[in-house]
This record gives sequence, structure tokens and C-alpha cells, in this order.
Amino acid sequence: MKMQYHLLPFDFTRIAGKEILVNEVGDMMVVPEGTIQRIVDRQMGRDDLYKSLTANFFISEDLVPPLLDVYAARLREKKRFMDYFTALHIFVVTLQCNQNCVYCQASSRKEQSERCTMSFEVMERSVELMFRSPAPVLTMEFQGGEPSLHPELIRFGIEKAEEKRLSDGRKVRYVLCTNCVKLSDEILDICKRYHVMISTSLDGPAFLHNANRGKNDSYEKVVAGIEKARNVLGNDQVSALMTTSIEGLNYSEEIVNEYVKLGFKSLFLRALNPYGLAKDNPDWEDYTQRFIGFYKKAFEYILNLNKQGIHFAEEFAIIVLRKMLTPFSTGFVDLQSPAGIVNSVLVYNYDGYVYASDESRMLAEKGDYTFRLGSVFDRYEDIVYGDKVQRLADIWSNEALAGCSDCALKVYCGADPVRNHSTQGDMYGHRPSSLLCKKNKAIIEYLISLIVERKEEVIPIFKTWLL
Repeated sequence: MKMQYHLLPFDFTRIAGKEILVNEVGDMMVVPEGTIQRIVDRQMGRDDLYKSLTANFFISEDLVPPLLDVYAARLREKKRFMDYFTALHIFVVTLQCNQNCVYCQASSRKEQSERCTMSFEVMERSVELMFRSPAPVLTMEFQGGEPSLHPELIRFGIEKAEEKRLSDGRKVRYVLCTNCVKLSDEILDICKRYHVMISTSLDGPAFLHNANRGKNDSYEKVVAGIEKARNVLGNDQVSALMTTSIEGLNYSEEIVNEYVKLGFKSLFLRALNPYGLAKDNPDWEDYTQRFIGFYKKAFEYILNLNKQGIHFAEEFAIIVLRKMLTPFSTGFVDLQSPAGIVNSVLVYNYDGYVYASDESRMLAEKGDYTFRLGSVFDRYEDIVYGDKVQRLADIWSNEALAGCSDCALKVYCGADPVRNHSTQGDMYGHRPSSLLCKKNKAIIEYLISLIVERKEEVIPIFKTWLL
């Protein structure tokens, strides 16, 4: 006898010999194979599984489920990042740089280069535009090139932001993205005075980091800069980010060990992105496949460290697990739907133009201005509500994209029109041939497989990461 109940919106996939059900708020249920067919055929019995499916909004005995308002509130929380619009504002101070990274994605130029540094007028106007955003908390992030080469511009920008903040009443967070090679006392004074967080770049042990930077002494200088910054600002004000070069794919454990040795509590295992010099990688298919293996090997090593009592986390996994295991949204723009471009981030380039994302301005340095939204001297409304943004809005939600809309993992992933345009020549994108989709899907499925097959081992570790 068929049971009478209604199906609520959910998708499913098969991982590790189980069926994985995921609803619109990211609730995940792991059930035996064949359960989906039983649900669709209305052959469920009134057992504990039936009760769990009902309680977690996968099926409902009523056409309008009881507690639907609770479910709506949870969905609203998952999309909370949309409430206040753009929170992250990136200021590209200069393209001048004192390093020579083999994979440079920002198309940086030599330290002595001219006509690639922001003017004070552009900085001031950019700050004014930032405060037009309705977000209650703004993040002002300085990037380059190497922004620390121009402390006068950073100080000026922060002082203008502080003036606006005092009259506006909002909170502003400051971040300086620097290679830490030459952190002057002036820069550290600015950071201490205005509580600026330093985000640096470290790719692993000395031999690897130096090879990636094209400098024989880069590692030594970076480590000294990290220590100097920690002494002045405190350990919690200095973070590091690594990029996995082709050579780095061979050294997963060594990279993790380097971060542990230097006292970091986490590591973001970040892949190369196809912008700037990195776009010249001759075989992205091979790199993507190797990166997936690199990620899993490094992650297993990190899990073993935690089992030995060494608290150390992987940041990309934290973002996915927060979506998977908590009711909260994430501020990580690369895994948002609607996409983080414009909704969560705007970029004010050194030349006075405004871009939809950091990757957008990287494309512009190669002559592709598809995602240029306007000038800092334009009206705010024309920049963020103009025709270009309206066209982007048609394709920036994975819930409405072919190949994403019926994917069980979409709630843990995001939409990226910029990446689609860069790699496929089409902002809409084609998921079956998308290497970004392949990478993200493989990692998310791997994390789910750990929960399915090794729950007792990994869940206690994951919980400590999410605290």
C-alpha cells in the first residue's frame, strides 16, 4: 500500500555506497541505496528513517509542512550574506612588486615601474564609494602588486575611512595583503594604530617558496617579516595563504609541516587560478587532477596531526563544512550563490576603474574588460545597478544554471561567471567540461565520504575546527 506524503525540494547523489540526500538549506542525510526509489514510489514505512525525513524537511505529510516558517528562517540564514550587499572592498594600491612569482595572477610589474600606482584622488573617491555600500561591517583590503611599497597611500586611505566611519557609525576592518619581504616600521605603525590584519603568502619550505618567487632569499625575508609583524601586532593579526604551484604538487606533507613549524593553526590548500602568468600553464586538465590528489594527501596528513593532538585545520574544508554541518552562511565569495561578484566584493583598481571581483581586474590586465563596471568617478548606482550587473544577475545563481540546478552539492558550492568566461569563453559556463566544477565536486565528495565512512574519527576533529 502506498503511503500518502508529499516530496519537498531536495537533490541526491551516491557517495561511498550510500545515497546522500541534500535539501535547500544544506541538511544532509546518508541513507542506504534504494531509499530514493522507495521515497518516490511512496513505499516508506513509518520507521525512524521516515520520521527523520519528515523532521528534516525532505518529505511532508501535509501539503504545507508544519514549521514551514522555521525552514524559511533557516534558508534565509543561509543567504544572510545577501542582506547588506557588498562587504568586502579591495583596493589595488599598485602593480609594483619586489618579487617575481612564477605564477603571478595579478600581472604585477617591476618595483620601479611607473603609471601603475593609485593616485590620492582615486583612493579618496574609492573610499567614498565603499561607504555607499549598506553593509553594517565593511572590510577594506589593500592589494597589489605589493601595497606596502606605498605606506603613504595606505595611511591616507585608512584615515579617510576613519573619518567616514566616525561620522557614519559603522565598523571597518582593515586587511593588508603583503608578501612581508620588506615590512617597514612605518607600515607596522599603521597596522598597529588602526588594527590592520596582515595576510601574507607562504608556499612552503624554503626551496619551494624561493623557486615560486624567483628569488633565492625570499623565504628568509618572508619568515623574518612574519616574526616582526607578530612581535608588533600579535600572532592573531598575521595569517598566511599558500598557492599550489606545479612544483608544489609534489610536497603536500612538507608544506603542511612548514605551516605547523611556523606556528600557524591552519592552512588554505589553494589551487592555481587561470589568470595572469598562471594562465600559461600548458595542461590545466593534468594540473586539476593532480591537485585533487595533492589535496586529499595533504588533508589526510592534517587529520593525522589532529589525531596526535596537534590542532591544525584546513580552511577550504572549514568553509564547506560550515555550510554542511551548521546553519550559518559563509563570507567566502568563491562559494556563494548568488555569486560573490558585486554582491559581496567590489574592486577599486589603481587606474580608477571598478571591477566585479579580484579576478575581473586580473583579466583586465590582459586586455579583457568584460567585468569592468565603471569608474570611481561614476555614480554608485550606475556601477552596482547598471546594465552590466543586471546581465550578470541572470547567470550568477547556481540554483538556476544547467548542470548546477539539479546537483546535490550546489548548496555547498557557488557560481562563478568570471571563471567561466576566462576558461570557457562563456559566462554561463558548461559544467561537464568545467575544471573548477571538477575540482570543487571532487573535494566536496571527498569530505562527505569521510563523514560517511569515518564518522567517529573525523566528526570530533571537524567540530573543533568549526568552534
